[in-house]
Amino acid sequence: MSTLSHLLHSLLYGVPFMTGLSGAELAGGAALIAVPVAGGALTALVVTLRRRRGAIVDPIEANALYGGRMSLSDGLWLTLQNLASNGFGLSAGLEAAYTQLSSGIASRLGLKLKLRREDMRVLVGCGSAGAIAAAFGAPLTGAFYAFELVIGTYTSVSLAPVIAAVIAATLVSRSLTGKSFEIEIGPIGSISALDIVPAITLGALCAALGILVMIAVVRTERLSSRCGIPAWMRPAVGGALVGTIGLVTPQVLSSGHGAMHLSLEPGVTLGSLLAIFALKALASAITIGSGFRGGLFFASLLLGALVGKSFAVPLEEIAPGLMSSTALAVIGMSAFGVAVIGGPLAMTFLALELTGEFPITVLVLVASITSSLVARHAFGYSFSTWRFHLRGETIRGAHDVGWVRNLTVRRLMRSDLRTARAGISPDEFRASFPLGSTQRVIITDDAQNYVAMVNVAEVHADANASEPQGELSHFFHHSDDVLYPTMNARQAAEIFETCRAEALAVVSDRFSPRVVGLLSEAHTLRRYSEELEKQRRDIIGATD
Repeated sequence: MSTLSHLLHSLLYGVPFMTGLSGAELAGGAALIAVPVAGGALTALVVTLRRRRGAIVDPIEANALYGGRMSLSDGLWLTLQNLASNGFGLSAGLEAAYTQLSSGIASRLGLKLKLRREDMRVLVGCGSAGAIAAAFGAPLTGAFYAFELVIGTYTSVSLAPVIAAVIAATLVSRSLTGKSFEIEIGPIGSISALDIVPAITLGALCAALGILVMIAVVRTERLSSRCGIPAWMRPAVGGALVGTIGLVTPQVLSSGHGAMHLSLEPGVTLGSLLAIFALKALASAITIGSGFRGGLFFASLLLGALVGKSFAVPLEEIAPGLMSSTALAVIGMSAFGVAVIGGPLAMTFLALELTGEFPITVLVLVASITSSLVARHAFGYSFSTWRFHLRGETIRGAHDVGWVRNLTVRRLMRSDLRTARAGISPDEFRASFPLGSTQRVIITDDAQNYVAMVNVAEVHADANASEPQGELSHFFHHSDDVLYPTMNARQAAEIFETCRAEALAVVSDRFSPRVVGLLSEAHTLRRYSEELEKQRRDIIGATD
C-alpha cells in the first residue's frame, strides 16, 4: 500500500519516488487543486460501486460487538478509498487501510479454522498488531496497539500470538524494504526530575488540542451536510479545499512524513510552527469530514511534534535551559497521539521507537498518561470511539460486549403469560385467577396494549379486608415500567433495579405497547451470570 501511494505521488505530483510528499518542493498552480479533486471523484466512485451498504466494521468494532468477525471485501474497498485519499495528497494516513485489511485477512483465517470467539478476537488483534509493526518498524508499538485498542486487554492468552505476529511482521517488512521508518532528531539534552512538570503540562495541552481536532472533524462533516452539498460531491469539494491549503504549504498534504522531518529541524520559528499546526489540523478535519477514508494516526504525531516544539519557546523564556525543544517534540508526539488515537503505551513506544530516544521514556509516559486522563475525563472518547458514539453505538473500546447485546430480552422472556381486561372487577379477577394459579397477571386494554401488572396474592388478600376495594385499578403496579424485546440483559437488569420490580411486562414498542411476554429479574440475572461464566471458561480454555 505504501509503495502504491508513493507511486501515485510520483505520477501525480512529479516528486521523486519514495520521497515524502509533504516534505517536497511542489510547483503551485491549478494542478495542486485538481489532483485532490480527482481523488474526491475517485472516492465517490468507489463508494458508489460498493455493493454492501452500511458502515464498514473496523477491528475495534468487530472485536467489541461481533467476536472478531469482519468482512474481507470491506477491507479491500476501504483500501481503495484510503489510496484515493492518501495517494492523491489528501491529509490522511494509510494506517486505517493497513489495519483493516490485515485484520480482515486474520478474521477470514479464523473463520476457516472455526476458532472460538476469544481466539478469533486475539487473531484479529494479531492482524492489526502486525500491520502497525510493519508500517513503522516498531514491534512494541504494534503489540501494545493490539492490547490497548483492538483486543481491549492484556492477558497471558494473547501475549504469545501477538508478540509472534509483530516479530514476524517486522522481519518480513525489513526483508522487503531493507530499512524501517525512522525520524531523525537532534540531541535531547540532559534529563532531570524537574522535567516532569513541563511534561505534565504539555500532556494536558495536547489533550485539549486533540479534543478540538476531533470536534473539528465532526463539525466539518455536519457543516458539509447542512450546506446541501450532495454526498457524492462532498469529497471533491473537500479535495479542492485541501488543495487550496496545499498552495500555502505542501506540508499539510498526505500523512505528513516529510513534514515531520522538516518541522524537527532547528531554526523553525514559532510563527511557522503554529501556522503549520493550524493548517494541518484544518486539512485533516476537512479530509475526514468531507468523506475521505483514512486515519489521523501519523497526523496526530506530526501535530504533537509541532505542539511540543512550540511549547519549547515560552518554556525557554520562563526556565532557560530546562528542556530542549527536541525532547518536548518527542513528548508531544506521544501525548497528542494518545488524545486522538488512545493507547498510552502504544503511542509512547511509537515515539520512542521512531526516534530512538529511550532515555526520556519516563517523561513520555508521564505526558501520555496525563493526556489520556484529561481527554477521557473531559471528552470521554478517542477518535474511533467518538465516531461510534455519533453513530449511536455505546462502546468505548474493544472490550467484548457483543455477547451481552446478543442476550436480548426477546431471547429471555416467557411468552406463556396470563392477561386480563382492564375493566373487570376484583371479584371477577379472583374467580378467573384462583390463588396459586399464577403469581402475576398482566392487564391490557381492548387493543391488547399494556396497562399494568397485578399481583394475584394481593387481590385475594384484599377479599378478607373489612372494606374490600371495588376497583381493580387499586392493585395496578408498574404502569409506566416495561421492557422492550431489543433490550439486552444488562439494560433489563438496570431497569429492574431502578423500578424495584421482580418482573416486568415486555411490550412490542413504545408507540404501540402490545404485550408480547414477561421477564423476571431472577431469570435475567441467572442467565447473565451463566453467560459470564461461559465467557470466563472460554478464556481459560484458550490457554490449554
